[in-house]
Amino acid sequence: MKIVIAPDTYKGSLAAVDAAAAIAEGILAVCANVQVDVRAMADGGEGTVAAMVAATGGRLLRADVFGPLGAPLRAHYALLGQRREAALPGLLGLAAAEVSAEGEGTPAIGPDGTTAVVEMAAASGLGLVAPEHRDPRRTTTYGTGQLIMAAFDAGARRVILGIGGSATIDGGAGALQAMGVRFFDRAGEPMVCGLAGGGLKDIARIDATGLDRHVTPGTILVAADVTNPLLGPTGAAAIYGPQKGATAEIVAELEGALTHFARLIARETGIDVTGLLGGGAAGGLGAGLVALAGASIQPGVDVVADAADLPRRLAGAALCITGEGCLDSQTAYGKVAAGVAKYAKAAGVPVVCLPGQIGEDAPLDLFDRVLPLAQRPSEVNEARWNAAAMLKARAGKLIKEFLAS
Repeated sequence: MKIVIAPDTYKGSLAAVDAAAAIAEGILAVCANVQVDVRAMADGGEGTVAAMVAATGGRLLRADVFGPLGAPLRAHYALLGQRREAALPGLLGLAAAEVSAEGEGTPAIGPDGTTAVVEMAAASGLGLVAPEHRDPRRTTTYGTGQLIMAAFDAGARRVILGIGGSATIDGGAGALQAMGVRFFDRAGEPMVCGLAGGGLKDIARIDATGLDRHVTPGTILVAADVTNPLLGPTGAAAIYGPQKGATAEIVAELEGALTHFARLIARETGIDVTGLLGGGAAGGLGAGLVALAGASIQPGVDVVADAADLPRRLAGAALCITGEGCLDSQTAYGKVAAGVAKYAKAAGVPVVCLPGQIGEDAPLDLFDRVLPLAQRPSEVNEARWNAAAMLKARAGKLIKEFLAS
């Protein structure tokens, strides 16, 4: 009997690989004859690089870039390897996640290591900015652009960019500068590198003729964890500005700046990014890259599912187990648990979710069963600090009941 284990990161508690290991250990402690196929998942946000390295046998690399406020930092990206063709019995597949940052002792890279995966949160993430310094008028995606260019310089010919968890609302202007696009102000002067959200309103002209030769249409795939548009009440500034440090007045200022930027893009490229699904992801980074770097956008969970070969892994499985930190109203909008449930249902495989907790308006109907770690509000802290042990226990109980049914 095969069980596919495909959880997301339990934010603040466990990486997806560690969560999958805990679930697998809980199952094997009860029934050692069960074949567990471990597929750590992600949706373009935190954990995307780790999940895709584990899925493909890739290797992690480092690059020195600038952070969202301009401070230098060292960030990781990855070159992906060949997809494994055999199912992984027991816990053998988990060793693939233990990859050196410098590549020594890593599994073999694919035919020529031509696909890289980058998490923009590694260079331009909200977690890189102290709460008291968060202001999306000042934060830039410039470091993300540097990380993309580092991947091309390392030999990649295609980059998958996960864009969740950003500290920015700059429409991708900073990243585009790092890739060779130039922006000019009303006086005709080139604008300094590291453009931030507050500077978008001052752009008068865009010159993309200097775009790096590696960046051609189709070379960048944006893996988005949300579907928000660039502008409006569900757009980048209105929905995500407050969590990035924006007051109501700053949100209005950024909305105006993004509107100006979108009009300028439309004027100079003929591309209307205002209706682009996912164009508001990561503060408009998706929109900017589509219009000026020829990128495309796909739901992040689908990108990772393809790398993990999830549809084929589910074929013939008796059960699929997924999970995430909080199962809530956002889950159904492109998050991992919902995506895994979609694939499991398509394969005719029952799916169980083991979330850390259940939030408001959780889409319980997507799953055959939901077993939260925290079943009462008083247990939330325990679930956060003891997630691995509780996942093992929940998985063991689940498999006992499943085998007895």
